[in-house]
Amino acid sequence: MALIKFRYSALIRELVVRDLKVKYRRSVLGYLWSLLNPLMMMAIMSYVFSYMFRFDIENYPLYLICGQTLWSFFNESTNRAMYSILANAALIKKVYIPKFIFPVSVTLSSFITMGFSLLAILIVMVASKTDFHWTLALAWVPLLFLFLFCCGVGMIVSALSVQFRDVQHLYNVLILAWMYATPIFYPISAVPEEVRGLIEFNPMYHIMFFLRELVLYGRIPGLKTLWICLGSSCSVFIIGFFIFRKMQKKFILYL
Repeated sequence: MALIKFRYSALIRELVVRDLKVKYRRSVLGYLWSLLNPLMMMAIMSYVFSYMFRFDIENYPLYLICGQTLWSFFNESTNRAMYSILANAALIKKVYIPKFIFPVSVTLSSFITMGFSLLAILIVMVASKTDFHWTLALAWVPLLFLFLFCCGVGMIVSALSVQFRDVQHLYNVLILAWMYATPIFYPISAVPEEVRGLIEFNPMYHIMFFLRELVLYGRIPGLKTLWICLGSSCSVFIIGFFIFRKMQKKFILYL
């Protein structure tokens, strides 16, 4: 896979550039929306959840925007990956290209977009007078885990959606349920004990916990969190690659 990726690195780069250009075409503010959107969403949700639901979380705006930024990337990248094969059907029919390049390239373009959104986290840290801990230098670790996880999920849903179009509708329902099952807006302490164990099976919870520990509290999560994030992201990536590889032979029959 590494050899193929290196061989087609120029193509991946062109696909990523194309996606980034198309995303903000004819937009007055362009990439600035990647910064403004999470800030505006944070402001609205901070009011709703901190005042109406009264979650007692120290520096709730920063807690919220950390989770919101990661979830937005996961939601956007996997949804775009799901349509990536169908959207490039004409190109796939004409020339041979390793098809996994398409879900991976849209995930990469969404990852780059998230880079602009990460600036919003820094702005909130400055506005809330949060200490800049040295652990911020390790923020790339949970982001790398998240990228691998999204690539894996993206390859799975993109492969399934080619053969089973119903997956596109089912995934929208799944992603909504998944969002509410992830402590983005609320602390895990607000969840009943009998449900908390199920949430801890959610890889997104552990990745968000990892980033929040680094950014909010200046702490390095324990080895348990590290191994869960590493194991879940790598496992989903490998499973996604093999499912995609097995199903791609029949893509041409459904495009």
